[in-house]
Amino acid sequence: MKAAQFSRFGGPEVLEIADLPDPHPGPGQVRITVRAAGVNMSDWKKRQGLMDQELPQTMGHEAAGIVDELGEGVTDIAIGDRVFGFSAANGAQAELTVLSCYAPIPPSLGFAAAAALPVAVETAARALDQLDVQSGSTLLISGASGSIGRAAVQLAVARGAHVIGTCGPGNHDLIRSLGAEPVTYGDGMAQRVRALAPDGVDRALDVAGSGILPELIDLAGGPQHVITIADFAGAQQYDVRFSKGDAGRALYMLGQIGDLVESGRFSLPVGQTFPLTEIAEAHRVGEAGQVRGKLVLLVG
Repeated sequence: MKAAQFSRFGGPEVLEIADLPDPHPGPGQVRITVRAAGVNMSDWKKRQGLMDQELPQTMGHEAAGIVDELGEGVTDIAIGDRVFGFSAANGAQAELTVLSCYAPIPPSLGFAAAAALPVAVETAARALDQLDVQSGSTLLISGASGSIGRAAVQLAVARGAHVIGTCGPGNHDLIRSLGAEPVTYGDGMAQRVRALAPDGVDRALDVAGSGILPELIDLAGGPQHVITIADFAGAQQYDVRFSKGDAGRALYMLGQIGDLVESGRFSLPVGQTFPLTEIAEAHRVGEAGQVRGKLVLLVG
């Protein structure tokens, strides 16, 4: 099969499409013919050598496609079904991949839109769980207009929380349409938040990683009420929890997101698509940060 990989660390130019052995599913896993695979910030961090150090490395955490092989014990999915989920070995950006966690694609979604869901949905749900966001909570989300921020806004609103989201002025209407109250980030943000929540907020989630943790701690009444998914150094400095998957992942959300999608309470737009062969260009566009919405590779 054809798959994206790199054999040395560096810029997008180190990416290549290689011929690799076909993978096969283990117990409880399924293999899919990949139709679309999501592109995430972690992809270019891996490529730059900021994460795993082994070489070569394949690419991609999330994919959507058609089941073509079942692992032992799989009874909830059949060959030919459309599914999306997490790659078992970070090899989603390929013609074939094995999924270790999967769910049926919501009927209203195509493959590209489904491939955009797993990372954003799991990351957002995990952070909300760790913050214990529930009905009646007042949650401030810093960086509400990106893919994970949008996911967090919608999942928190679905839980019955009052959500305030920071974003640029051009995204205020978007945040309102998702059921949250927008505030502009930058100087004076804390005062603008207090105008909406005079007593501060119950919880705060930092998605943007923009050095705003001290303000979030003050607004939320202490570091124990703040979680960041984007500022590891700040988390250590200010005693804030950094949310990561090894503390327990919210994989259950893959099975629940379909109902929210079909009821019109959740959407995550695809910003731009690229053929698998143009993965280097997808990385360049993603690192430039100029596209609103998820970047997705189309396969086949």
